[in-house]
Order: sequence, then C-alpha cells, then structure tokens
Amino acid sequence: MKYCTIQPPESLAKYVRYFWVLEGVANANNYYIHRSMADGCAELVFHYKGIFNELFENEVAKKSYTSGFHGQSDRFRRFIIEEDFEIFGVYLFPFAVPHFFSIPATDLTNQMLDLKTLLGKKEDGLEEKMMLATNTFNRVKIITQFLEDRLPKIKSVQLGIFETINFIIEKNGIINVEALAANNFLSVRQFERNFKRFSGFRPKQFSRIIRFQTALQH
Repeated sequence: MKYCTIQPPESLAKYVRYFWVLEGVANANNYYIHRSMADGCAELVFHYKGIFNELFENEVAKKSYTSGFHGQSDRFRRFIIEEDFEIFGVYLFPFAVPHFFSIPATDLTNQMLDLKTLLGKKEDGLEEKMMLATNTFNRVKIITQFLEDRLPKIKSVQLGIFETINFIIEKNGIINVEALAANNFLSVRQFERNFKRFSGFRPKQFSRIIRFQTALQH
C-alpha cells in the first residue's frame, strides 16, 4: 500500500488542505476494504485505476463512482475492491464546497455524488483528463487549473466563519461555542446558522467530528 499527500499551491491553500494519492494491490483472494469514518471535511475523488464497491447491510455491494464528491460526514461507510487500485483525492476545507460548487455545504452533508451530477456541464471533461493523465504531477496540474479557474467566480466571503472553522480544526475540536459566537460578534443562534451553512454541521457536532478524527490520527 502506498499513500502520500501533496501540498496545494498558495493560490488554493485557503480552500484545499492537501492532495492525496493512494495505490494498492488487491484481487479476489486478497481483497481490500476501505473504511470511511466521520469527517468534517469533503473530498473530490478520482479512481483512475480500479473502482470500489460500497458495502451495505448484509454485505450487499453496490458499484461506486469512477470520480466524484464525498461530502463531509458523520457516518461510517465501507468500500471493497478486488483488483489493483490507484486513487487521487482533493481534501477540501468544508467552506470550499459552497464556493467552488455553488451549493450550500448542508446540502452535501453525508452525500456521495458522481462528478457529472455535481458539476453538470461545468464538468467539461475533467474526469477524462484526470483518467488519461500519465502521472501524479499532471493530475495535480489539471485539478489545480480547474479549481483556480473557479476562484474568480467566488463571491465575497465571511472570513470570520472561515477562520473559526480553521481554528476548530487547529484546536482539534476543543472549543467553546459561546466564545466563538462572541468573537464573531454574533448571537449563538446566528453563529450556528452561519457556521452550518459553510461547514454542513452545527459547531458542537463539527467539533466532535474533529476530535474523533484527531483520535484516529493518534
């Protein structure tokens, strides 16, 4: 199994936590199961070699997408593959979702969408370009160009909420909601409403997910 992360260019660092690549060997006698845990951040995923099946109750398997979007989630999911695989991912800060895709983060919480459903006509051959790219460097270049082209379309942002989401991630989910609301000069109700719009979760739920992810990493 090979896994590595790649830092995004400075132009995308505010929205992309990192790019990642996962490669592995599998077959019918030595299958691989990936377990997706609760996560406060979303991902774009490109399976450029092999496609996973998602495992549901009673071990029923359903084919997943070749490329698509995995929203921020508070759920556990399992995926299985019986062939060699190679995946490229874009790990996004949650507030990147409404800006890059013009969809409230809450609409994509716990959702998995194939790329063309997510982007419609704006997909513009992105999946094919990523599939045909000959190496990781070229994939980084392609997806960077795609995301940078969407930056001019991003409207003015609520920096206070963005900074608060980053603060919760940096503090490993250990926060006080009332203090965060005060720091943003908002009532707790207003703060929670704005926070959910850009993160997909209420502040306390988001902080619990971040604490869970921190525990997993340790």
